Amino acid sequence: MFTLPEQLTIAYVDDCKTSLLAEIQHQDIIEFDDSNVQCIDTVGVQLLLASVNYIKSQNKQLIWQCQSQVIKAGVKQLGLNDAVLNQSLSS
Repeated sequence: MFTLPEQLTIAYVDDCKTSLLAEIQHQDIIEFDDSNVQCIDTVGVQLLLASVNYIKSQNKQLIWQCQSQVIKAGVKQLGLNDAVLNQSLSS
């Protein structure tokens, strides 16, 4: 299981991306745990969108039931529900 960081913001996204890419390379099923996310910005949402698309392009499975209201609000605010949430989540 890949645990998303508490701060999914520009200051922390590079570390998260590096760890996430390693997880994707070594697993066929990637499961996101977003229970710790307290803050997300546009760069964090972009990372989630890119991750969803990349996981699909690698023919891997993503398991993610979005529990974080912060993520839901950030994605919705940017108008990316269809691209991020609706395609990848059971919400």
